[in-house]
Amino acid sequence: MVSLTAGEAWIIPLMALAGLLGLCIGSFLNVVIWRVPNGVSLVAPPSSCPTCDTPIKWYDNVPVISWALLGAKCRSCRAHISGRYPLVELLTGAVLLAIVWKFVSGANSLEMVVGALPFLYLGALGVALGFIDLDTHKLPNRLVLPAYPIMFGLIALATVVSGAGWATVGRAVLAAGALYAFYFVLCIVGGMGFGDVKLAGVLGMSLGWLGWDYLIVGGFLPFLIGGAFSAWLLLTRRAGRKSGIPFGPWMILGWFVALFVSEPIADWYLSFLL
Repeated sequence: MVSLTAGEAWIIPLMALAGLLGLCIGSFLNVVIWRVPNGVSLVAPPSSCPTCDTPIKWYDNVPVISWALLGAKCRSCRAHISGRYPLVELLTGAVLLAIVWKFVSGANSLEMVVGALPFLYLGALGVALGFIDLDTHKLPNRLVLPAYPIMFGLIALATVVSGAGWATVGRAVLAAGALYAFYFVLCIVGGMGFGDVKLAGVLGMSLGWLGWDYLIVGGFLPFLIGGAFSAWLLLTRRAGRKSGIPFGPWMILGWFVALFVSEPIADWYLSFLL
């Protein structure tokens, strides 16, 4: 994190914009989370109440605010509206805001915004994939596979704008292959689903572009966080040894945390070697 100078005051409204945009994207992700696993088009039919099938008016579809004003109930039939809808919206807003903050630097505004694009995209996608995996124990190809060319394109664009050098793109591709191969081996021995393998390549590409330390930390954290959570479930008897626990959410959470802690962890480790 860096302190802002007077010349960098534009960062504050940019962060506010990222948060607001995240709320709106989160509203769309609620549609994605429900429709993609069910094979329904994302554009038609318009959103409607799942209980009475009444189309939702635009003024009842304002992120978070509409849910609160309606008292978490449908305007037409008064059926309960799950609190997960505003949760997804708030979570997406928080993720995008945090990513913009992470990429605040002394670079000019264009470099910062373009450099953040791969992670803003993957952050929003990760929210949708995490909830879908929790619901269905699947990571749909419809979302994961297009992420490969999109991420590569965004990383290439950010590399051109920042002048980081094409070696970083090559490192991103190698990192994608390395994390994909690691998860593929785990899949073969029976520890992972193939959806996790495909997601690993996308996460590895973004982390590898930042550096090998990001890849190592981002590859390790999901097992640490997921293992701790699984141990808690076992100790509290909320799950058994044979319970199926989706790993995708932990991969995404580990990726997100790695964006912020990889450099401090690498510096701490190197302090013992130097």
